[in-house]
This record gives sequence, C-alpha cells and structure tokens, in this order.
Amino acid sequence: MTGPAVSRPRAPRVARQGSAGSAVPRVGNRTEPGRPIGSAAPLRSTAAARAHVAAAEPPTLRIRRVRRADLEPVIAIEAAVTGIEKRAYWQTVYRRYGAGTQAERQFLVAELERRVVGFVIGEVRDWEFGSPPCGWVFAIDVQPGARLAGIGTRLLEAISASFRAAGVTKLRTMLARDNTVILSFFRSQGMMAGPLVSLEMDLDDNAVAAGTHA
Repeated sequence: MTGPAVSRPRAPRVARQGSAGSAVPRVGNRTEPGRPIGSAAPLRSTAAARAHVAAAEPPTLRIRRVRRADLEPVIAIEAAVTGIEKRAYWQTVYRRYGAGTQAERQFLVAELERRVVGFVIGEVRDWEFGSPPCGWVFAIDVQPGARLAGIGTRLLEAISASFRAAGVTKLRTMLARDNTVILSFFRSQGMMAGPLVSLEMDLDDNAVAAGTHA
C-alpha cells in the first residue's frame, strides 16, 4: 500500500540583493532601488521639457537695419555711455542713414531677445582726403550690460560685409585718443594706424586773428 501523498513545502523565494544588501525589485527588464514593482519613472511634461531645452540654448543675436522704433533704445545706449541725451541729433542721423536702403549708408542694430543692445553707423566716402572710396565707421556702441559677448564684433562684421557689397575694400574710423575701450576693441578686430593725420584749430576771434597775421 502506498500512503497518502505528501506535498513537499517549497523553499521561500529569496529576493535579489543590491550592492548595499537591500532588496532590489525588478521593473520590466531593469531594476531600480527603492521603487515599487511595476512602477515607472515619472515622465517630464512636454512643456517642462521644452522649457529645459530652451534654457539650454543660447539667446539668438540678430543684426538688422534700424527701424524708427529702435531710436529710443539707441538713444538710451548712447546716453548711458556718454551721459548726454541727443534726441535731435539722432533724428537727423536716422533720416540720413536709416530711412533709405542705400548700401553706401548703413545704420544697423543688434537685437538680442527682441531688445536692441547695440548699433553701428557708417558710410562709403568717395575720395575724401584724397583717398580712394572706403567705408567709414563713425559710431559703434553696445549696451554696457551686454558687452564682452561678441556683439560689437558681429556689428562690425555686418557693416564690413555691406561695404564690401558696395565695392570697397578698406575700412576706416576715427576716435578720441583717450577712448581706450573702443581703441582696444578696434585693435582686437585688426585695425591699426592709417595714413591720415587729424588736425584741428579753434575758430574763436583770437585764433582767426592770429592765423591771419601769421
């Protein structure tokens, strides 16, 4: 005779151990310490993901021709640097250099995140001081808080490209001797002393009289 069948007790299952000795539940084909079995890592929302990508991308700098609405920030930038607000002067400059589309006259602004943060102005001058036609830059500036980011370089490159398109191969400028900031900038761009010498005299009555009797 055979006795009644006796079922053998199964040995308890032993959970896999992590490196620190704690149980590591299995999730799909991988394990994650401390996460309930069957749970998945929370997914970042689409809006949050896009915001993260946008934050990682550098802001876009755009160089374009000036518009009348840009005069206010241009005036503010120049006034912040010189301490003088010259509205009538800038209105004249805009009419001469910004209102038209001539390649020989350029008034460009740098736009960063829809804000004007710099400008450059110049023109092609023919046979001035006896020299062949060349491009002259007579104003360039960047908002103090936006400097050292390559904006001035981009502005100078843009106006240089416009001058080349107008058929000239030389770029010139003039600046005060004590303006070391802008002097250092132009030198960093490869500009150096040219063949022209700047001369001046006072036009008051005493100076004119002295010149007459010389």
